[in-house]
Amino acid sequence: MKRIEYRKVRKVQPNYLEYTGEYKTEPVEMQLFVFNEEGYEEYKNVSLDRVVKECKDELQADDTKWLNVHGLHDIELIKQIGDLFKIDSLVVGDILNVARRTRIEELGDVLFFSVKSILPEEEGGSVKTEQVSFLLKDRVIVSFQEKKSDYFEHIRGRIRTGTGIVRKKKNDYLLYLMLDAIMENFFITIEKYEGKIESLNDASKSTTRFDFISEIEKTKDSLIFLKRSITPLREALYNLKSVKEDEEYENINKGTHTYFARLHQKCLELQDQVDYDLTSLDSASNFHYAAQSQRMNQIMKTLTIFSVIFMPLTFIVGVYGMNFDNMPELHTQNGYYVVLAVMFITIVCMVYYFKKKDWF
Repeated sequence: MKRIEYRKVRKVQPNYLEYTGEYKTEPVEMQLFVFNEEGYEEYKNVSLDRVVKECKDELQADDTKWLNVHGLHDIELIKQIGDLFKIDSLVVGDILNVARRTRIEELGDVLFFSVKSILPEEEGGSVKTEQVSFLLKDRVIVSFQEKKSDYFEHIRGRIRTGTGIVRKKKNDYLLYLMLDAIMENFFITIEKYEGKIESLNDASKSTTRFDFISEIEKTKDSLIFLKRSITPLREALYNLKSVKEDEEYENINKGTHTYFARLHQKCLELQDQVDYDLTSLDSASNFHYAAQSQRMNQIMKTLTIFSVIFMPLTFIVGVYGMNFDNMPELHTQNGYYVVLAVMFITIVCMVYYFKKKDWF
């Protein structure tokens, strides 16, 4: 899991633009969909000139347009897209700065939405993150992804085949579908951790490994990271799920608020599941510490019993180990056997007494 590193580039240059992510080698590609209820057009590896032409075509003014950008390290291209939709340079900076918190903001006639997408690593117990940003204006939606992925492939399939109501709706419904796809990644990530959490809970009842607690702490760190990503998304969706009398977000139709309410409910379910998993890990950790403490107490109890048993024996041996001439027992013919018998009887009596007290 990569930690966020704060960079102070804007302290010197407020309008300085820099991509702060790690995907800087893959080629930048753009894909454009133009569709309505009757049909669609798809442009792969589209140029910005073509995008401008399609957006300004009056014959397609009522068509929904979806521009998907894969790759953010081409700063000049992102700036040109920002100029096309007349958005402030600070918003362009927020698109490029992937360390920013999930948020929603309306700037004039443009709605800006940025969100973290999370998936588990194929190997290891960490998660990988990617920031996905959206711009909504009129009937256009622009999605910015750090790298090429298949998050939205099923949405493209719906557009191509006309499945469902996606071609009947506007860009706000398309935003709902993409946010829903991103949230599915959260469910996939949590589901991967479910098996590990269950195994940790089972192991806490039997394992004595020293690295067990470190495994629990690593899993808790990942879940806390998930919670930090879910919480701001829940807050942003809360603002979309209710119909506003003053139409706070002009790019979101009243009829679409119901869909965002469903997403908000999913966020609550995700957060509840993460909280439950964190509680389970805390219980596993506490049980492990309690079991280790109990085990240590049993060991100390056994050692104490053995110590107590041998204390009188040690005393007897010490007494008859003194080198005084006037010790009558030393000259007794069967003194050795008598002392052994006394020591044996002492052991038996003490063991019987401890057993009767149920001390072991």
